[in-house]
Amino acid sequence: MEFTVNQIAAMLGGEVSGNGNEKINMLAKIQDAKQGQIAFLSNPKYEQYIYTTQATAVIVKKDFVPKKEVVSTLILVEDPYISFTRLLEEYHKLISFQKSGVEQPSFMSESATIGKDFYRGAFSYIGNNVKIGDGVKIYPHAYVGDNVVIGNHCILHSGVKIYADTKIGNHCVIHSGCVIGSDGFGFAPQEDGSYKTIPQLGTVIIEDHVAIGANTVIDCATLFGDATIVHQGVKLDNLIQVAHNVEIGKNTVIAAQAGVSGSTKIGENCIIGGQVGIAGHLVIANHTGLGAQAGISKSIKEEGQKLMGSPAYDYGEYYKSYAVFKKLPDFQHRLRELEDKVKKSENTSLSVD
Repeated sequence: MEFTVNQIAAMLGGEVSGNGNEKINMLAKIQDAKQGQIAFLSNPKYEQYIYTTQATAVIVKKDFVPKKEVVSTLILVEDPYISFTRLLEEYHKLISFQKSGVEQPSFMSESATIGKDFYRGAFSYIGNNVKIGDGVKIYPHAYVGDNVVIGNHCILHSGVKIYADTKIGNHCVIHSGCVIGSDGFGFAPQEDGSYKTIPQLGTVIIEDHVAIGANTVIDCATLFGDATIVHQGVKLDNLIQVAHNVEIGKNTVIAAQAGVSGSTKIGENCIIGGQVGIAGHLVIANHTGLGAQAGISKSIKEEGQKLMGSPAYDYGEYYKSYAVFKKLPDFQHRLRELEDKVKKSENTSLSVD
């Protein structure tokens, strides 16, 4: 697949400085790019590479003024990072949406319906009364349970498991190994010390433009009629646990190995780092930032807070505290030296008396 620099610039709404007829067939990092490839410059730390790169074209900010000669053709845009991301998205669409039709063996119930321009991989399973929109790609070994609804232009990668009654919006990507709609962790303690399973009867709702990383699990709600909800634009990394009745607000992003306990409500536009643990039945305000490995045991009611540590507190105070407690071994050593001096001083005073 080849495109001219002019074609790429038109797609990005950018201006060309140089030869717009040159051909591009690959995206690359600016420090590694070769002829026929396109890169971008966003971080000033990488400016040195624009003078040595072999890239045919480089996407730069409109106000970029080179300090030396630049051989590459430049595409001038408002935000190079966003523009390059858009290119990646378009390239991904080209390679992801090439597959079409039905591979055998695979199974789709006679009561299920699927839109046009679909792809159904070998050994995939689609249950009763499933409704699937246009342009959906279901890769091999994916499982779609009864009464599931999937919108337009979604991708279910190999090995995805979608339990019955789940609802998925448009333009969602669910990566390999994800399990959506499994039972929540519901067990009632008994008098003899054993635990009795509490049936989990609710569903999961995933809205538009949600991306879910590999091996992430989202549990269904407990009661019939209730739902675990992942709102529009949410991005979930690999290996995340979202428990029953959790609600994740619009455009929130969560990094790998985080866990959200049951019935917690996370607000919009939150950024949650890797290995963060959030207790159950909490409310996390909009625009909250949680640093990696933060432990959240209480609700966060004020918007825009940035917290770290376990239990978590303000990240500025955390770093002030860290500056102290990382020196505790030195303080301990100095304290022992001071104790020794005091004892020697006391012994000298006693011997004089």
